[in-house]
Amino acid sequence: MKKNKILILSDHALSPSGVGVQTRFLVHGLLKKECWTVRQLGAALKHENYDLVKVSEDFLIKPIDGFGNPDLIRSLLIAEKPDVVLLFTDPRFFVWFWEIEDEVHQICPIAYWHVWDNKPFPTFNNSFYESTDLINCHSHHTFEQVREHFPDRTNFIPHALPTDLFFKLSEPKIRQNRINLLGKDREKDFVLFWVSRNAKRKRPSDIIWSFKLFLDKIKEDGKRTPATLLMHTDPNDPEGPNLFEVVKMLGVEDNVFFSTEKLDFEEINVLHNIADCSINLSFAEGFGLGTLESMQCGTPIIAPKTGGLTRQVVDHRDGSENGVALDIEFKSLVGSQTVPFIYEDYVSVETVSEAILKMYKMSKEDRDKLGQKCIDYVHSEFNFTKTVDMWHETLLETINKWKKGEKLTKSHELVKL
Repeated sequence: MKKNKILILSDHALSPSGVGVQTRFLVHGLLKKECWTVRQLGAALKHENYDLVKVSEDFLIKPIDGFGNPDLIRSLLIAEKPDVVLLFTDPRFFVWFWEIEDEVHQICPIAYWHVWDNKPFPTFNNSFYESTDLINCHSHHTFEQVREHFPDRTNFIPHALPTDLFFKLSEPKIRQNRINLLGKDREKDFVLFWVSRNAKRKRPSDIIWSFKLFLDKIKEDGKRTPATLLMHTDPNDPEGPNLFEVVKMLGVEDNVFFSTEKLDFEEINVLHNIADCSINLSFAEGFGLGTLESMQCGTPIIAPKTGGLTRQVVDHRDGSENGVALDIEFKSLVGSQTVPFIYEDYVSVETVSEAILKMYKMSKEDRDKLGQKCIDYVHSEFNFTKTVDMWHETLLETINKWKKGEKLTKSHELVKL
């Protein structure tokens, strides 16, 4: 049986970025269907090695700087003759691609793995949407926005994680790992976990500030406060503040623990497990993989009701919370020359400190019960098998319609040519 060929443009699938990791998971899931073969242009700022990477017979990766260019795509369309091109990352990186969409459409349809952080609806993206045959949104927030304007090509397919990578460990293993990683003196601490890039959008200094305010609420004179903020990040990342200095300024050196080494999935799984609660405070978050990882490990989360975080921290089926859902207290309308307008969503550090206190005061029995609720919710609403199946079905449907001569026009209607 002839396999359908996907040409993917995204972060290198073997890289640790969220886009790279999700690309890897999806490709491995699709290849198990035994009807796909994949070629990827693996993007990065710079690679150590530019040789072709053969992950398997059906998964080849060509490392490139950036996300490609028109000449490269033209040559690949001729040489590889893909059945579909799949784009995955911020649309600003693919403006050049959509400018030659008429040439691509002479060969195959275009699919896009899409997320948009916030409202208002990005009308300035319309030319991209109009030129794309399949728009699969991995946050429900994005799906609701885009579906209203392009209902004939838009689907909701959430990010999902393999269950053999992120899962709950046994209590003895959790206890031993706590001691091994944090030390015997922190064994019984309340542990709040934050995993993210140290960048302005993620509000890392505000995380520490919120934690400091929380510590002030439970402090007892002459005693060590039994709480630890575990931060897996680079405190010296040039995109963010010097977190070592922030910790010193706030006087919380004894209560903040930095994990700075690059870790594999097994080690990250351990960090999620040794935490009592996980937090994300980004003012713009398309999805938020770190909190989904925590929930899959049975760790409740604290997160603002923004972007893709909303459907994680709030159970959309009954409105209950998978930890503490933070109402947005104020918005800022920002933008740039390429993204003229978008909202940023903020919650005050005082409100966040109260959310941490709420989780701290919860009994272990209640936190465990809430953690099991998180696991059940993820397995139902962010199921990896379902996500792969939906991608498989929507890609096949798009390719089959294309081969039958059914193509989307710029007026958003399906026509038979």
